[in-house]
Amino acid sequence: MMTEKQPVEQDENVGQAEQATFAGGCFWCMVTPFEELPGIISVVSGYIGGHTANPTYEEVCSNATGHTEAVQITFDPEKFPYEKLLDIYWRQIDPTDEGGQFHDRGSSYRTAIFTYTKEQQRKAEASKAELQQSGRFAHPVVTPIIPATTFYDAEEYHQNYHKTHPLRYKMYRKGSGRDAFIAKHWNTEKDRNLLRSKLTSIQFEVTQNNGTEPPFHNEYWNNHEEGLYVDIVSGEPLFSSRNKFDSGCGWPSFTKPLEQGIVAEVEDYSHNMFRTEVRSRLGNSHLGHVFPDGPQPGGLRYCINSASLRFVPKSELKQAGYGEYASLFE
Repeated sequence: MMTEKQPVEQDENVGQAEQATFAGGCFWCMVTPFEELPGIISVVSGYIGGHTANPTYEEVCSNATGHTEAVQITFDPEKFPYEKLLDIYWRQIDPTDEGGQFHDRGSSYRTAIFTYTKEQQRKAEASKAELQQSGRFAHPVVTPIIPATTFYDAEEYHQNYHKTHPLRYKMYRKGSGRDAFIAKHWNTEKDRNLLRSKLTSIQFEVTQNNGTEPPFHNEYWNNHEEGLYVDIVSGEPLFSSRNKFDSGCGWPSFTKPLEQGIVAEVEDYSHNMFRTEVRSRLGNSHLGHVFPDGPQPGGLRYCINSASLRFVPKSELKQAGYGEYASLFE
């Protein structure tokens, strides 16, 4: 039996939490884009938008209750604004499809944004209009924006399915056609050309083509000023000077990212080696690699290309929009 979503107990370090609910097809695939990002408190799979109480998975999949699969995100808007959630959401779905998502058909797999406040409604409408005007899709953006109704948690075996059934999840996600669609529509030549116009040749080569700059001949390898290192493409904060150390390798080296989950780590088998690549979560920029030869207690060395970074001195954090991190350097 499912239950209505209960309020989340707040940590003393978390601000006023809000909720956001997005339907984007199979909810298994809608958890990973949001989880572990700074300011994300929880991501729960469930059902919303129907006309019965406590629906079961079988009832929802048979389109008998009017519910759609969705994820409900509890987040701290001071650390992760609602606009960023919307940006991530649009990049996970086919917003032009009214009949389901990818290989999953039927109303239980429809897309929708469920809003909890007038402000969320306004921001969602604005982001939808911007996407429509971008010309990224040949057909109209039809994803509805709807006031939220009761959200019901899905059965326990659906929660964090990518962790409890990783092989089946990977096979399903690839077979569904979702990843192929995302790659086609969100990494287009038009996008790359726009980045070419904004980045230097080495910045583009590193972030977009997994390139590597020369050691000891890059901007930040011996920078000792206090401040933040952010993604040159997306601006998302990645590393702090407080965690930077001289590893002797000729590239900026850090013991850890600014916050847990802020970077993605990917297996890299290129050049006949096995390494762990580091990418920014939101910008998907290639940053560098992480190695298990760093100083204790963590023992890690995040070896990062300067060309993938922009340095923001601590004196400029507030005016650059990173004021929430100023306390790190007090």
